[in-house]
Amino acid sequence: MSATITPVDDPQRPASTPTSRGRRVMPRLVRPAAAVISGVLLYLSFPPRPLWWLVLPGFALLGWVLHERGLRAGFGLGLLAGLGFMLPLLHWTGEEVGPVPWLALATAEALFIAVGCIGIAAVSRLAWWPVWAAAVWALDEGVRARVPFGGFPWGKIAFGQADSVFLPLAAVGGTPLLSFAVVLCGFGLCEAVRRFRTYRSTGEVPLAAVAAAAATVLVPVAAAFAALPLVDDSPEDGTATVAAIQGNVPQLGLDFNAQRRAVLDNHVRRTEQLAQDVKAGKVPQPDFVLWPENSSDLDPYRNADARIVIDDAVKAIGVPTVIGAVVEPDTGKLRNTLIQWDPKKGPVSTYDKRHIQPFGEYIPMRSFVRLFSSDVDRVRRDFGPGKQVGVFDLAGTNVGLVTCYEAAFDDAVRDTVEHGSQLIAVPSNNATFGRSEMTYQQLAMSRVRAVEHSRSVVVPVTSGVSAVIRPDGTIVQQTKLFTADALVDKVPLRSSLTPATRMGTLPEGVLALIAVAGLGWVTVRSVRLRRSR
Repeated sequence: MSATITPVDDPQRPASTPTSRGRRVMPRLVRPAAAVISGVLLYLSFPPRPLWWLVLPGFALLGWVLHERGLRAGFGLGLLAGLGFMLPLLHWTGEEVGPVPWLALATAEALFIAVGCIGIAAVSRLAWWPVWAAAVWALDEGVRARVPFGGFPWGKIAFGQADSVFLPLAAVGGTPLLSFAVVLCGFGLCEAVRRFRTYRSTGEVPLAAVAAAAATVLVPVAAAFAALPLVDDSPEDGTATVAAIQGNVPQLGLDFNAQRRAVLDNHVRRTEQLAQDVKAGKVPQPDFVLWPENSSDLDPYRNADARIVIDDAVKAIGVPTVIGAVVEPDTGKLRNTLIQWDPKKGPVSTYDKRHIQPFGEYIPMRSFVRLFSSDVDRVRRDFGPGKQVGVFDLAGTNVGLVTCYEAAFDDAVRDTVEHGSQLIAVPSNNATFGRSEMTYQQLAMSRVRAVEHSRSVVVPVTSGVSAVIRPDGTIVQQTKLFTADALVDKVPLRSSLTPATRMGTLPEGVLALIAVAGLGWVTVRSVRLRRSR
């Protein structure tokens, strides 16, 4: 005969309730939620918001999230942080083509960040971990700026620091050093808080660790103030009076390309209006004029009407003018070209954009991508990259040419300065992205480049925001979005080279070596630990 035993609740042990289960779940959600918040803080530190300082609590929070986590957790938490950062930052990429390209690009960039966060989690076990971790972040940015399809540097931490106290560091070591310093300070704040909490709980003060925490916060700030003398807007080579034309487009979105003649006519009319204003004494006579990228999507070499109206406008203003045009050779790929147009000789020199935009100006893996979006067929004929550095001699001023998207690439801007440019022009076309944050993010890049290379930067844009930027990164004139306008300003010309320009990729290479050394040391320690067991 068998007995059936009926379980009886132990009165000494509380029954599991939804509340107690919730209490167990909540701690598990804290770090994932904090990871997302850290990414959102990074996004909020970018223009058009003047909240650059949010990057510091953003990285302090990310440091806490990743500190001494396992590699798998580092990847997952890093992915959440990357999505919190990149999804809102790159929302403009889906402005006219829907969410698929936006989500795909943001996820791809977040995956790069997730991989970098594996490394950050690994080196967070080392002494002076903020240094190693910031170097890993800089390495991750460097890789992301190069692969795949030539890279996508958008979202570099440096590009959110145009109003920052750290900005002078761009003149010392370029965007890699600027990013590194900002990230180091954020992780240093995390370590400082950790050491304070340890003191509160134990009363112990490990002097070496406290000194390391203080140094990682204070050294970047001190270095930024020490670099202030490098930020100089004095006219070493005199000045030049430059005009930037913003003709505007007839409507928002991708379909503005269907009204190519209207876009050209807008820029012609605004240039002729400028000529009338000069004649009336309302504005000074410019030494040269800059039109935006795609200001003539009609090839003036093939289209006689386009050539005539451009020539008439340039003759009216009477000075060399840079025209942004789409050039259609008989065979081969299209060219996104800047043409130096002389009022007497016509077109005399050209510069073909070197860093062309994947999935915008050309479609990699076209048949595969078409499975996800038919919008790839809007790009019927791919653009091809140019190979020569663009520097035009415009009325005696050497003007370096960086076309739109190229402003995100360190080498594209540095090359023009190394080839003698005294001023940098960034002709751009942001009409495709409507009234999104994209134009402000890109304008901030030009401000950072101005300080990095100690050059005035002039940004003519089809639909805004066009701007004139001093070598110290300040904007002295700018237009409104989707408003026809012309900016005329006397800008300082400079020829000296900053340490960032002279050293080129060296600072980035040193930071990469530091990151690799930290990751290698962690790997060696891990192998030794396993063997000792």
